[in-house]
Amino acid sequence: MDNLANDTRDLKLDDNNVPIGPAPPPAGADLSTMFPGLPAGYKVNTGMTLEETIADLNKHPLFMTELDDSEENEELAALQSLAYDGTPLENGLNFKEQGNECFKAKKWADAKEFYGKGVQILQAEEFRRSKGIKKKVQKQQEVAMRSEEEQKAFEEGEKKRLAENDGSGVVKEDEKTATKEEYEEVEDEPEETQKERTLLEQLYVNRAACHLELKNYRSCTLDCAAALKLNPKNVKAFYRSAKALLAVNKIVESDDACARGLEIDSSNAALQQLAKEIIAKNETVTAHKKAEEKRAADARRKEVLLKAALEARNIKTRSTGKPPDMEDAHVQLVPDPLDPQSSLSVPTMLLYPADYESDFIKAFNETESLEQHFGYVFPLPWDRENKYTANNVECYVETVSGGLAKVGKKVSLLKVLSSGNVEIVDDLLKIFVVPKGKAEGWVKDWKEKKLGRK
Repeated sequence: MDNLANDTRDLKLDDNNVPIGPAPPPAGADLSTMFPGLPAGYKVNTGMTLEETIADLNKHPLFMTELDDSEENEELAALQSLAYDGTPLENGLNFKEQGNECFKAKKWADAKEFYGKGVQILQAEEFRRSKGIKKKVQKQQEVAMRSEEEQKAFEEGEKKRLAENDGSGVVKEDEKTATKEEYEEVEDEPEETQKERTLLEQLYVNRAACHLELKNYRSCTLDCAAALKLNPKNVKAFYRSAKALLAVNKIVESDDACARGLEIDSSNAALQQLAKEIIAKNETVTAHKKAEEKRAADARRKEVLLKAALEARNIKTRSTGKPPDMEDAHVQLVPDPLDPQSSLSVPTMLLYPADYESDFIKAFNETESLEQHFGYVFPLPWDRENKYTANNVECYVETVSGGLAKVGKKVSLLKVLSSGNVEIVDDLLKIFVVPKGKAEGWVKDWKEKKLGRK
């Protein structure tokens, strides 16, 4: 098997990507002769390619190179169950008791592992029965004749021998003669089988309780489903499944599981309390959903009203895709963004290019003028020469064409913006404030820089 895999991996190709060496066997060819180490009774599916055959064999416990936890492998579970002494029922009960002790101590992860080992053993028995394989037990006469040491040695030998077969519990043809005096096939006793299934059901439900505590909600619902498959009237399975579903806000599914449980036991206090929790959670979720829908509707209405307000005022806006960080400041209608009669508010940056300083006005109302804001902005803390006063500065805004437009300090913001020659970029209006003595020179420099960029 390893040589075959290596040969496949090391297959050489020439410059034209054509394999060098013998061609692989055609699809449908009998590949059995290529795998002399196959377990007795294992037949290669002749409808598969070589790669598919290798992949199929890798699912078999004896040919695995690694374990895959993402899928159930019943043959592997059957082989692993051979590691325990005693009957499957005895071993399952033992693991259940150990799990219960851990659960009482609130060691949820440890309890889950113990319950899982019990599930593994009893799952293997279910798998064996589903395949129609009879139970093999040691003949009582043979067992009675052995000493304690001989019995122990025999059991160790059997574990090793069974680990070398195909993992299904079926003895190889060439070993039947050697063991026919030791083992005999017996029918499963209905009472024993029922006890095993009842125990398996309990283990599933108990493990689901661990998953619930560990917040493994999906695993919890899967274990509950497995328990209900064995016993459709298991109230605990419905309860724990409903709890897990409620935890992930699957209200409808949780309510369905809870209702099914109450159909079986209408007086169950835990289910009755859970039903109340489901109703309360549904009311909360419904209220939250309505609030979200209202917020979304309000946001859409705000956007429509703002757009209409800007168009009605002939105010131009533009987005660069890289807006500045202004926290929650933005162009909006105030005081009520949902009232068309509200006035417009615009975030505004006052730039002092002669001194490389600036001020930010979060909400410049359309009815206000620069002079009103200068009343609290001036004097500037860094202006030691007192150059910046309402009467000693000139104000400018950049036009749509890239030029400069002078802004009157007593003119309302609405009049400035509605001229159609100025635009708000990324929800921000920039106004340049320059001392009168430097205004002419600064405007000249601006124009020269613009011409230079052109």
